[in-house]
Amino acid sequence: MKIAIVTGASSGLGRAFVQRLDAQGGLDEIWGVARRGGRMEELAGRLSTPMRCLALDLAKQECILELRDLLEREEPDVRVLINAAGFGKFGTWRDMTLQETGDMIDVNCRSAVEITAAVLPHMGRGGRVLEICSSAAFQPLPGFNVYAATKAFLLRYSRALRWEAAPRGIRVCAVCPGWIKTDFMAVARDTKNGRTVRRFPFALRPETVARRALRDSRLLAVTTCGLPALVQRVASKFLPHCFIMACWEGLRRV
Repeated sequence: MKIAIVTGASSGLGRAFVQRLDAQGGLDEIWGVARRGGRMEELAGRLSTPMRCLALDLAKQECILELRDLLEREEPDVRVLINAAGFGKFGTWRDMTLQETGDMIDVNCRSAVEITAAVLPHMGRGGRVLEICSSAAFQPLPGFNVYAATKAFLLRYSRALRWEAAPRGIRVCAVCPGWIKTDFMAVARDTKNGRTVRRFPFALRPETVARRALRDSRLLAVTTCGLPALVQRVASKFLPHCFIMACWEGLRRV
């Protein structure tokens, strides 16, 4: 049974990936993983590819173990894994609670790595892993510090994993877009920090990111899915981080 697994499948970018995979065809089933099972059920009713809705909270390790056990029982041929689940909050160390800080690290880092490790034994030659990072991974971002740091971790993990998985014919791609027009923005801005970002220039539609990421993942180790994030990636290699952080602080005041 050929399947794709998409985390964060109930909304936003994860939902767009599910819809794109369905449109491309060639799969026997799509497994969607998210906390909100009702939203996934609604999405499943619109697809031509059968979708299995797994209502799991990826901040809890027991839920990841449940997914691992399901894979071991059914032994599917996983053709695509997309780790699109993510959590972010604007704010300095003063603004965020310990729960928010821990959840960002758990969902963005630990769960992505553990899910990837659970899925890889069930993936053969030609399989693809897409780790959804962010252009925030390219440099430190005051006021978005923990989120940017978790995405930097995921970017480094993805680059090294690509080398490790290459002998098995598995391709790993770090997807690092800029702003995306999803509910993520509203959640990230729901903070006591008065210096949050007010504007999101050059924001992409999630459908655009999903289409470009799936295309680029066949060849590229890192894709930014758009020119603004590509410029940010290149600039971070040549400009001092203190200069980029100053520019970021200016953007937050616009």
